Amino acid sequence: MNLLHKRWFQALIVSILVFMLIYFISITSFIFAPVGAYLTAIAVPIIGAGALYYITKPLVNWLERYKIHRVLAIFIVFLLIIGFIWLSINFIAPIVQQQFTRLTDNLPVMVENGESLIDEWRNNQDIMPSQLDSTIEEITNNLNTYAQNIISFLIDFLTQLFGFLFAFVLIPFFLFFMLKDGEKLVPFLSNFLSKNKATSFRRLMDGINHTLASFIQGQFIVSVCVGIMLYIGYVIIGLPYSLTLALFGLVMNFIPFVGPFLSAIPAIIVGFFEDPMLAVWAILVMVIAQQIESNLISPNVMGRVLELHPLTIITLILAAGSIAGFLGLLFIIPAYAVVKTIVSHFYGEWKRKQPEDEQNII
Repeated sequence: MNLLHKRWFQALIVSILVFMLIYFISITSFIFAPVGAYLTAIAVPIIGAGALYYITKPLVNWLERYKIHRVLAIFIVFLLIIGFIWLSINFIAPIVQQQFTRLTDNLPVMVENGESLIDEWRNNQDIMPSQLDSTIEEITNNLNTYAQNIISFLIDFLTQLFGFLFAFVLIPFFLFFMLKDGEKLVPFLSNFLSKNKATSFRRLMDGINHTLASFIQGQFIVSVCVGIMLYIGYVIIGLPYSLTLALFGLVMNFIPFVGPFLSAIPAIIVGFFEDPMLAVWAILVMVIAQQIESNLISPNVMGRVLELHPLTIITLILAAGSIAGFLGLLFIIPAYAVVKTIVSHFYGEWKRKQPEDEQNII
């Protein structure tokens, strides 16, 4: 067998061609600028409608099983969504706004309480290393700056969130047609392929659909359950701004693995400024909620469908956060899972076509 028929050499040639294609695309990017602008304009409605599609699709299918016409089932789901939005605007939003306003207004008082607690603790220490004393003094002097940075992060987060929600105007239209005709897309596209390729294409789309449905539906249920548990726990321990902090925890829980830890930071800080013991109780509430979620809810809701190692998740989140900010944190894991599904599918298709003695690349 000559060099051209070696699997590793063919893989090397393909890699070189791929990099050359990427290079040529990069130097002719102006050609693709209109396409990029178009995709950017429709990205938010498509992504938002896609997420709602996977969340509401089980309910539409359930209603359809009870002999309700699909279009009528979709309108029922839309009415439920409108009812939820109305309840949120009239009952939840005013409380959150009031609590957030109180939080920003009470920030100077909370900082003063924190500084006095640290000063009192330092005065009660007979022996303290100079380096530790200077570190604590620096933290105390910059405590107000740290608190302002946290508030700025929350405001930036809410600004991004509201900007994201503003693009939801088109989402109902996309969602309606996704729910109505979404299952017709794959059979329609399969008509343009040969029988073997159509079978492979349907298998690929089934895998992608299963991955996205498992992640989005599972993450939604898990996040809502965690948000409810946090709110109940915060109310029990008497933590101020309990609803706002619980909603923040609910949203942060959409970020796999690191989201729960990020959601705990504001609650611990608020609890510490009110009473150090309250911070301990806030940590306890978070630990209990996460233990229930990781041991009872997630295994039964999501299982291990994504099969991602925690180190992989952390690496992806760090990279996505530095490149695309909060939106990158939200979308990197499902995007990676989809890419992994596609690569696994084509690798499986390639292996199936090889003779048994040539299925290894090298």
